[in-house]
Amino acid sequence: MPRLKNQYPKNCRDRNQAFSWHNGKRIYHGVWGTSEAKKSYDRFIAALLENPALPLRDGKTGDVFVSELVAGFVDYIETRLDRTELLHFKRAIGYLVEIYGAHAANEFSPKKLKVCRNQMLKAGTMCRGQINKHIGRIIRIFAWGVEEEYVQPNVVAALREVKNLQRGEQGTYDNPPRQEVSDDVVKRTLPFMSPTVATMVKLQRLTGMRPSEIYRMTVGNIDKTRDVGLWYYTPEHHKTERYIGEKPIPLGKPEQDLLAPYLVDKKPSESVFSPRMAMQEWYAERRKNRQSGITPSQQERDRRRAKKVTVYFFTFVCLCSHNSLSILTLRCQIARDG
Repeated sequence: MPRLKNQYPKNCRDRNQAFSWHNGKRIYHGVWGTSEAKKSYDRFIAALLENPALPLRDGKTGDVFVSELVAGFVDYIETRLDRTELLHFKRAIGYLVEIYGAHAANEFSPKKLKVCRNQMLKAGTMCRGQINKHIGRIIRIFAWGVEEEYVQPNVVAALREVKNLQRGEQGTYDNPPRQEVSDDVVKRTLPFMSPTVATMVKLQRLTGMRPSEIYRMTVGNIDKTRDVGLWYYTPEHHKTERYIGEKPIPLGKPEQDLLAPYLVDKKPSESVFSPRMAMQEWYAERRKNRQSGITPSQQERDRRRAKKVTVYFFTFVCLCSHNSLSILTLRCQIARDG
């Protein structure tokens, strides 16, 4: 049998290191030609066959890279966290990967964590509380790595010894506490909102719901048969779900009068408040208050768009009826009308 020319692991001639390719990246296994490099390569192949999603390993220490640890964690939380918390995690991850993405996860230390924190401080866009939360999120990433046996437990134990930034510490600032909005301000603002948004604000004012609970409201979440004279809205997810479980919100007569027009002819899975409807109301209000006339070019654009919609609709109808003659007649009519 002829000798194979492309033997694995290959030799990186400028480093004299044995390496292989995985997911478009080089994996180093040690000095090329040695038995240790061959054993490292065999172990890597065996682990890859067992788990194709195996993170990359540092060729010198055998540790998972920080960037690969983060990628695995993001896949883990993608469907477990809401959109807002996921964005917070990705913002914290940005600082971590930018500085230490190419480092081994087991080499991450409290001093390196403080370097990430200093970068957040230098950015000047986050208050002290936000930075402390981001540091907690980074520690949570490494804690997940311990759970998956990618990171040594002593790494997380050391990271947890990093103290939070204290009030008044140099380079930090605190946002002022949030103040409630008076009813007078709300009433004077409502006329400037579209009807849909104004209804959402009124409903929030009456029930005390969070904004997320209002814009996630679907028709099927509203129970009209639970009690006489009362409707109950039960959010599928809410901020305090892990503490109180289900959260039924009673809706009395004023709330029902606000919601009733938005429930007509809608399926249980549809949202009560539609962003599309809110935008249409906003555009209609702009057209109503427009002081200048519509330009001829805009009228021509509107005419062309309307024609395209008409053509697409009738073509679809003809295709559904399998009537080739109707399509030909329609095309001739369009060509004649210009």
